[in-house]
Amino acid sequence: MEFALVSGNLALDLAGTLRWRRTAPEEVLVDPDTLRSWLVASGAAPGPVDVDAAALTRALALREAAYRLARDRLEGRAFDPDALDVVNAAAAGPAMAIALTPDGLVRRGGVDAALGDVARSLITLLGDPAAPPLKECGRDACTRLYLDRSRGARRTWCGMDECGNRVKAAAYRARRRGAG
Repeated sequence: MEFALVSGNLALDLAGTLRWRRTAPEEVLVDPDTLRSWLVASGAAPGPVDVDAAALTRALALREAAYRLARDRLEGRAFDPDALDVVNAAAAGPAMAIALTPDGLVRRGGVDAALGDVARSLITLLGDPAAPPLKECGRDACTRLYLDRSRGARRTWCGMDECGNRVKAAAYRARRRGAG
């Protein structure tokens, strides 16, 4: 399965696994196997990890808490205390173990270490006053959040493949209809 990893932060990419939140929510992480695949694809886990239903439940709770806190920051309101508790609890859990070997850096850890690293990525982002601007995709239906690291912070869409190209194509079709 392909995942849209366009947010610039592990926790924001996790938050993006529930798509189209305002219109017709679509769950990407439908089972433990999909979460396992996402953890590897996102780089949160160095390879396949054991994921059960309980780990999926923890991941979904972390995802919703991360989304809530990011929205709180985006909208300039105080952080939701329950969401803070979820993220801080995950961040207090195990971390990926790292080792330097003759072949380079090696990371090891299970699903909770991967989720802990996801939580810590959000804390680092939201706690950094110099972090790049946090934005929501400019496509009406998309609710994906991302960091705008573009020159002049002028990025409009979460990613060109899914949203940017569709918005541009729709604008082109509208111009063509207006000209004809």
